Amino acid sequence: MLGASFCSNRRQNSMAHRNSRRSDSTSSTTNRFPPEGTTNEKDEDNLDHFIYKKMESILERMQDPHTGVIVRTVKSFMSKIPSVFTGADLISWILRNLDVDDTTEALHVAHLMGAHGYVFPIDDHILTVKNDGAYYRFQTPCFWLSRSSEPENTDYAVYLCKRTMQNKQRLELADYEAENLARLQKMFSRKWEFIFIQAEAQAKVDKKRDKLERKVLDSQERAFWDVHRPAPGCVNTTDVDIKKTYRAVKPRQINGRIEHLRRQIERRKIKVSKVAESYLSYFEQYMEFDPFITPPEPSNPWISDNTDHWEQESTTKDIPQRRVKRWSFSVRELLKDNAGREHFRRFLEKEFSAENLKFWEACQKLKFTAQNDVETMVQEIYTEYLAPGACDPVNVDCKVAETVT
Repeated sequence: MLGASFCSNRRQNSMAHRNSRRSDSTSSTTNRFPPEGTTNEKDEDNLDHFIYKKMESILERMQDPHTGVIVRTVKSFMSKIPSVFTGADLISWILRNLDVDDTTEALHVAHLMGAHGYVFPIDDHILTVKNDGAYYRFQTPCFWLSRSSEPENTDYAVYLCKRTMQNKQRLELADYEAENLARLQKMFSRKWEFIFIQAEAQAKVDKKRDKLERKVLDSQERAFWDVHRPAPGCVNTTDVDIKKTYRAVKPRQINGRIEHLRRQIERRKIKVSKVAESYLSYFEQYMEFDPFITPPEPSNPWISDNTDHWEQESTTKDIPQRRVKRWSFSVRELLKDNAGREHFRRFLEKEFSAENLKFWEACQKLKFTAQNDVETMVQEIYTEYLAPGACDPVNVDCKVAETVT
């Protein structure tokens, strides 16, 4: 009831001053607080709107007078704090009434609702919820995200200007709010008089309210702006994520999208028989070279303490036929073996093309060079193999030669 009357009076007061100004100056506040229950047709197709509705349905259960969170008025020294509940009460209700397993998950749910302004601390701009005795308050429905459009800077200017007119310690502007007010005053210097008049009118209406009612409404309006104009370091949950918007689909299309993805997963891009055939062929080819499957001569050094196998593999003398056979699989296998690479080098020297292997080895060495030495080494490779008049020129086509020179 407090929220509904508050929003209604704000709209009436706003209308009284719009008639005397230009329509373009007042368009920002015309739909500031839409009536409860009204929604935009485009919002119905927005995935965020669907999420807001989910949270608001939980909030309505929390506000149930019989089964919801217990809301009470607390006495504090010489004053009263109306319509509050503790964070511990909220977490306890979530654990009892929602499908939540532990306190950590309940805190996460409460934090999400707090970050969207549905639940807020009464004396802090940081919208979060803790499992302690701090006091929190529910947001009025007319400030719920699904029922209020994105406010404009003129609305924010009116709100900050009104705060400066109220001599209350709890209504003093924070540092970032004072900076925002100065920036907005400079931005709207030509129509600041209208903003000041509207703020003054709202302040007069607020003074006529009951003291406790005014406390509640002031905190709810502050929480509304903490959502849409958050303090530095806080996340603005109303920002539109372009990637998220691109990927967003209508709630009624989600089932069709899931079914489409399921069909895509079941569809095989490559025949399983071909994959199995390739795998078996690879396994049969390399099986005799795997010391865990085919015992080598001498024995496997991973099983025994005899390292003769590794010593034989590192030498270029008396190379076994089994080792030479592996070179025939690919050039990569040949170059990976030190003995094979040495034999390949001798062959290239006979063919007067050993510079190709030297160039490849230099490029391989470049991959493991420290970042500080890369430029120097690249220059050395270029001078030795690619530059005009290089000592070991590599045979490249004319397009590559023009690119590197």
